[in-house]
Amino acid sequence: MDKSIFNFKIQYKDGKVIDLHEDKNLWVSSFRILSPSPDHVTEKIDGRHGSLLLETTLQERKIRASFTIEAVDAIDFDLFRDELFKIFNPLKKFYIIRDLQPKKRMEVSVSSEFDIDYLTLEDGEFSVDFVINSVFLESIGTTLDPLVTTYDRWQVGQGLIGEDTKYIHSTNSFRIYNSGDVPVDPCVVPLNIKFKGTSNSLSIINETTGDVWKYNGITNVSDTIELKGIRSLKNGLSIFKDTNKKLISIDSGWNDFRITGATSPFEISFDFRFYYF
Repeated sequence: MDKSIFNFKIQYKDGKVIDLHEDKNLWVSSFRILSPSPDHVTEKIDGRHGSLLLETTLQERKIRASFTIEAVDAIDFDLFRDELFKIFNPLKKFYIIRDLQPKKRMEVSVSSEFDIDYLTLEDGEFSVDFVINSVFLESIGTTLDPLVTTYDRWQVGQGLIGEDTKYIHSTNSFRIYNSGDVPVDPCVVPLNIKFKGTSNSLSIINETTGDVWKYNGITNVSDTIELKGIRSLKNGLSIFKDTNKKLISIDSGWNDFRITGATSPFEISFDFRFYYF
């Protein structure tokens, strides 16, 4: 039996991957992913029509996948049911990677109980509900992978452009491209900015967002500064107290960067994933 077009793989946090068709002989009969659900915060103003929109955030996102299974006999079916409970373990977060878009993944949890409807003593069908707490899908590749669709971590539909999108620079002014649909916020998703070289009062400035990160110290040619998520490190040790205690985010699209306080030669790299609706 050929794969369903809705087939997907499960990738666990330890790196183990299960193809539901090839490894478990499951037929994925449908895969429905809902759009992001907005949560609008509004205020009613006396004498004014409607309301004033103050803020919008996105609620967790829902998925429902339906399956059919075939077993050799009733005992095999019963054992397979137990294995399905292990595969779709609600205590673990894991990634779903769909065959239709194999270079994007979504981090999910099983969000509710499920039961198998017996069609015969050997066949059955069931549905599993998942939730994407982070809302967004993410690229499997990062910006430090070769950014071409012929490379095995990228596909069409990921916003890649024909321009030279470099993520390692050695000049004081440069541009960084975020091909995702949403900004990369280091408070929410991984972002690793690494500077190697000599500097005095190093500043990293994203002129597009207005973000400025500054280190009130010096670095030598062999030193490495790392902005790893919300942490600021020098040669692996925290320097947070010696910074302006700010963060760098990267907006969707082009971001214009400027470096001050650095002495050539130096190198700065940006390592992150792209995030999609």
